[in-house]
Amino acid sequence: MTTSKEYRDYILEQLSELEPIYCRPMMGEYLLYYKDILFGGIYDERLLIKNVNTNQIYNLPLEIPYSGAKPMLRIVNLENKKEINEIVIATCKSLKPKPKK
Repeated sequence: MTTSKEYRDYILEQLSELEPIYCRPMMGEYLLYYKDILFGGIYDERLLIKNVNTNQIYNLPLEIPYSGAKPMLRIVNLENKKEINEIVIATCKSLKPKPKK
């Protein structure tokens, strides 16, 4: 199953208060970046973020994005923009930006 463009647009709207945020398509799914930091993605109509120390306080369920991948945390409550933003910012505190070319 791949993620629909409508679901991608919905997730990007929920993340719209975080600037700059963008996504890149990857094999029918989408990788998500905040301030050039890859923090997660949209996989099979699910918003998943990397599992790091700084987002453990949110007690999010672990899920596998695709076969053979490391488990990621799923943001279940997609209606609460403020909480989603807090989770993304907390996640990015443990991650590094992608190298500039």
